[in-house]
Amino acid sequence: MFHVPHKFRVITGPMGSDARYGNNGQFIVRSLKIKNPLLCQASDGRGWEHVSVSLPGRCPTWEEMSFIKKLFWDPEDVVMQLHPAESDYINCHPFCLHLWRPIGQLIPVPESILVGPK
Repeated sequence: MFHVPHKFRVITGPMGSDARYGNNGQFIVRSLKIKNPLLCQASDGRGWEHVSVSLPGRCPTWEEMSFIKKLFWDPEDVVMQLHPAESDYINCHPFCLHLWRPIGQLIPVPESILVGPK
């Protein structure tokens, strides 16, 4: 289930929003587990739950992306990062990664043995 962490919501300025915006808005995520604040944009329109994650001078790490996944989704939810076809590639921010989950559809995943033994 997609749920935004309202305590991190940006509520003032040009990107400000409040609970009336539902799962849509900008969030600055701070935690003792992560070194730098993560800028997140969340949305749930057009059939997708989506969170973009960025930093000013580098891409987010695997640990940071995992932290955001756990913050915005339940532990058993499957979300994905996509590598689109080059003809569809858009890069508006050099240090931004995205997490996606289709609404009302299961994401196919390989058997766990194809990744490694448990």
